Amino acid sequence: MHPTISKMQEIVTKGDEEAIKKILSPNIQFKPPTYYKTWTGRDPVAAILGHVGKIFRDFTYTRIMGYDKNWALEFNCKIGDLDIVGVDLITLGEDGLIDILEVTMRPLKSINELREAINSQVLKDPRFLKFKSALS
Repeated sequence: MHPTISKMQEIVTKGDEEAIKKILSPNIQFKPPTYYKTWTGRDPVAAILGHVGKIFRDFTYTRIMGYDKNWALEFNCKIGDLDIVGVDLITLGEDGLIDILEVTMRPLKSINELREAINSQVLKDPRFLKFKSALS
């Protein structure tokens, strides 16, 4: 398994932005399941993933598929009392860091709960006024 994918499994639920930054490329593109635009850049993406790591409970990767630059990591977790099943679709760059991260999830009720939880966190985080300009 690629070392970046192994590291992601280790840090994804800790909400540690500094650890997350170390596996993201400077110009990462993040396509979340709760927002229609792509977030671009290491700092805003690490901040979002840091918040998400604190919202999810009982997070586990159940299947990991891929090799070289392309990976799919299926996961299960909870948000509140709701179950989530999702997939992290990852493309690694030449440097081995994550260039593209697209997250798909179901069911819709759980995605809506995540949207509400992340929005409440982001509204309390003043950095997001600055990061908003990072949207492409």
